[in-house]
Amino acid sequence: MRTYDAHKSTNEVRQGSGRLMNFRVLVWSVLGVVLAFALIYLIFFAMAPPPNTTTGV
Repeated sequence: MRTYDAHKSTNEVRQGSGRLMNFRVLVWSVLGVVLAFALIYLIFFAMAPPPNTTTGV
C-alpha cells in the first residue's frame, strides 16, 4: 500500500483504523455472544421440568 505521508513508515500506515472498525467488530461480537448465551439460558430454563412440590422434600 502506498502512502503519501512522508513522515510515516509502511508499518505505521498499516496500524489502526481511522473509522474504528476494529472496535465496532469487537462490540458487535461481544453483543452477539451475550445474546447467544441469553438465548441458551432462556431455552434451557423454559424446557426444564417444574419442581416436584408434592413430596415436601
